[in-house]
Amino acid sequence: MEIMCLNGWGGTLHDRLLPYLEATQPQILCLQEVVHSPETDKDSLTYRDGDHVLPQRANFFREVCAALPDHTAVFCPAAQGVLWDGDRPVPSQWGLATFVHAALPIVGQVQGFVHKSYSPDGYGEHPRSRSAHGVRVYVPARKRFVSVTHMHGLRDLRGKMDTPERSEQARRLLGLADQLTEPGDLKIICGDFNVEPDSETIRTLEASGLTELVAHTGFQSTRSSFYKKSGRFADYMLINDLSAVREFQVVETPEVSDHRPLVLEL
Repeated sequence: MEIMCLNGWGGTLHDRLLPYLEATQPQILCLQEVVHSPETDKDSLTYRDGDHVLPQRANFFREVCAALPDHTAVFCPAAQGVLWDGDRPVPSQWGLATFVHAALPIVGQVQGFVHKSYSPDGYGEHPRSRSAHGVRVYVPARKRFVSVTHMHGLRDLRGKMDTPERSEQARRLLGLADQLTEPGDLKIICGDFNVEPDSETIRTLEASGLTELVAHTGFQSTRSSFYKKSGRFADYMLINDLSAVREFQVVETPEVSDHRPLVLEL
């Protein structure tokens, strides 16, 4: 069983990412930075936030669904704002999504906010609303239940330092995962946390009995060459039973985002 966690960068490298997903077909995909604009058939729109201007795949969620046709897809919006088609505003939702192969029965779900709440009238002031989603599945081949919960951690314009908001975010994330998980389950928590490896967020999660796999296996970066800033860590995956890990990789190639995919094989 393969679980992949990735920040999709709004589909910026869709021409690389979609073929990669079609080829790998992870049984569970936890995807952050997902754009969903159901009122338009445009391929690309523009995100504008002051001087911060980015191209966005208008229907990135729909495109990933097409790449994974045998998966159940759940989109979890954190906010609705506008993207731009030239000078025309287009309503667009932004959040994260989870994709589960149909061979894995989904027997439980949890969705909630780890920072602020749903913003229906714009993306909001920084740090913006952030959500989390989890699924509990039954794995017939292993006769075992597995819970997987992921979030996109808040982005603080000052950096990735510990803050009271991030501390609360970690507690909320753990609370959602615990709400989903039952005794005896294999529990996994992952996502783009937007913190450093020695952060309070990681310490809080590890104190609950989880082991963080990126540092545990010695990887030195979760960022691709498309990321030009200094900090090389953002993405993490934790598990409550190391003996269940067959292999864990932070995938360097192909580069499909400014983040690297985290891939756990159980």
